[in-house]
Amino acid sequence: MEEILNRKSETQEQLEKYLSRLGWQVIDGNVIPVELLDNIDLQELDEVSRDDLIKSAKRLRDGDLSGAISAACGAVDSITNKIYQNKSLGDPTKASFQQRCTEALKAVGVFTAIGDQLKDIDWKDSGIVPFNKNFEGSLNQAAFVMQNLRANMSDVHGTKPVLRPLVFDSIKWAQILVRLLSSEYNT
Repeated sequence: MEEILNRKSETQEQLEKYLSRLGWQVIDGNVIPVELLDNIDLQELDEVSRDDLIKSAKRLRDGDLSGAISAACGAVDSITNKIYQNKSLGDPTKASFQQRCTEALKAVGVFTAIGDQLKDIDWKDSGIVPFNKNFEGSLNQAAFVMQNLRANMSDVHGTKPVLRPLVFDSIKWAQILVRLLSSEYNT
């Protein structure tokens, strides 16, 4: 499909129609399963991170599982590095992947903004506080898992054995983290 698009770009609309029936889509000339990344969701993401997520999905599709983990982590690295610079948080290379995620989420005010939005829809503080605490914890845990997968399954230090379902999950976690860090909370 990608080769057809390269040779006959005028066929893209027709191909997208057929591919969508099969659960696939064209993103920047790449044929990617919708279940992995949705082009609509990618529109709101930081551009560099978006490109890394697409690279990650392509690598998973093509069987480069360790490369897919590296690219998924790279998507998060791109946005956290940018936030560290924009918010003067120091040298991001001195913090672990997990620490960078946690600090970047706090620096852009994700949890405060969500708490405020929940108040706007009449949630009580007694519900907001534990919700935010658990939400923050879940993102922290996702970052920890990705950090460990990068260390033990990515191609950063040579190819290693990889569990395919964890690669899929890493791409999803990366997309969630990048979306939150790219969103309207990022002021």
